[in-house]
Amino acid sequence: MTDDLGVTLKREYEDGATVRDLMAKHHLTRHRVQTLLLEAGTTLRNVGPAKAAATPKMVAAYENGATIVEVGKPYGLSYGVTRRLLLEAGVELRGRGGRPAGTRITRDDRTSNT
Repeated sequence: MTDDLGVTLKREYEDGATVRDLMAKHHLTRHRVQTLLLEAGTTLRNVGPAKAAATPKMVAAYENGATIVEVGKPYGLSYGVTRRLLLEAGVELRGRGGRPAGTRITRDDRTSNT
């Protein structure tokens, strides 16, 4: 049965279904789907960009007083990803406790993502 399921998953995956699609359709965990696909000889697709980088606008927003959450929100990025991107861009992060004294963030600084 497991061999048949692996073959079925492989066919569906190679026809374009995602791991998430297969999880929902066959009521399996991500780990189980991936294991069955690999056992069936499937090469799993990579997801997402190979390497993301902080944009100059993200760096500028943070340096102008936006929080890490505010910087990442327009891009759909989590706190952790945004923080990592800022660090990789060489940004010196502020200590806990918020924005530097005297900085003010505008709505455009928080919501612009171009």
